[in-house]
Amino acid sequence: MGSADIAGTRVLIVEDEAMIAMLLQDMLEEFGCVVAATAGALGEAVQAAEGDEFDLAILDVNLGGTETYPVADVLRRRGIPYVFSTGYGASTLRADHQGQPTLQKPFVERELQRCIADALAGVRS
Repeated sequence: MGSADIAGTRVLIVEDEAMIAMLLQDMLEEFGCVVAATAGALGEAVQAAEGDEFDLAILDVNLGGTETYPVADVLRRRGIPYVFSTGYGASTLRADHQGQPTLQKPFVERELQRCIADALAGVRS
């Protein structure tokens, strides 16, 4: 699946580091994706997950010491695919979220693209 296959995808970015959020936004826009919303704190991320319209979310696992699993739980209930972003590796994910597409920080465009494609296809890696 190439960037043409994910073009037009509306993405929620949940990331507390402004530089990383901007990098993600730039990469997503290069793929032709649309950043529907960004959230840097758990409360605003849960609110966006509950009510905003988007096709996929990218969730930093740790927002300033607060885990984003409540956001992932909302997304799962709504049937919206999501990708975790972490500097600690997929093996550190909570058991009920193991197997979700996970983007290892620092990340590269190729891996971001693969994770998005896997999430949209429903692939659990």
